[in-house]
Amino acid sequence: MVFEEKIIMNGEPDEEEEEEEEEDMVDPLESVRQKCEDVEHCVHTKERLEQCETRVGSRSATEEDCTEELFDFLHARDHCVAHKLFHSVK
Repeated sequence: MVFEEKIIMNGEPDEEEEEEEEEDMVDPLESVRQKCEDVEHCVHTKERLEQCETRVGSRSATEEDCTEELFDFLHARDHCVAHKLFHSVK
C-alpha cells in the first residue's frame, strides 16, 4: 500500500528517465543526410521532385509518377553522404 501511494504521488521514475533518454538520441546518419540536403545539387533535385509531386497531385488521372525525380534526389543525397562518411572514417 505504501509503495502504491508513492507511485501515485511521485509517478514511476523509470518511465520518465527512459523517455528523456530516447528524446536525446539522434541518429548520426539522419544528421548527415539533413546537411547533405542543403547542398546545392541536392536542393535542385529536391525542388524538381517537389514540382513533380505538385504536378502529379493536382491531376485527377495521370500515369506520370515521380520515380525518376525521386531517384535523382536520393542519388544526389546519398552521394554526398557517402563522401562525408568516407572522409570521417579514414
